[in-house]
Amino acid sequence: QVQLLESGGRLVQPGDSLSLSCTGSEHAFSHFGMGWFRQVRGKEREFVAAVAAVRWAVDIISDYADSVKGRFTIRKDTAKTSLVLEMENLKPEDTAVYYCVSRKSPRVARMLEDWNYWGQGTQVAVSS
Repeated sequence: QVQLLESGGRLVQPGDSLSLSCTGSEHAFSHFGMGWFRQVRGKEREFVAAVAAVRWAVDIISDYADSVKGRFTIRKDTAKTSLVLEMENLKPEDTAVYYCVSRKSPRVARMLEDWNYWGQGTQVAVSS
């Protein structure tokens, strides 16, 4: 069982930047694809970004939803065994609960059912 713990969510203003972190097991960070989903109250969870586990063994290293491409960056901090989502130029429509996810495959994926492990979520609110 992989346990994931998110942190960093808070209230920010439009145009601000914010970083979310996710900690978990070293095994997951080394061997599993990892990513972020988000969910607005009353709506389905949606894919945000994902990063592959093994750089040389996959076709896609990282992937982003069109709505965040160019504003969000997903990366692994291997020294801290954490997954980071760096968010820039935040918009009110980015307001959501953000979930860290991991899957039993080194590859990235966009479908919700492809992800095996989920964190509890961290709330991001973008409002003036």
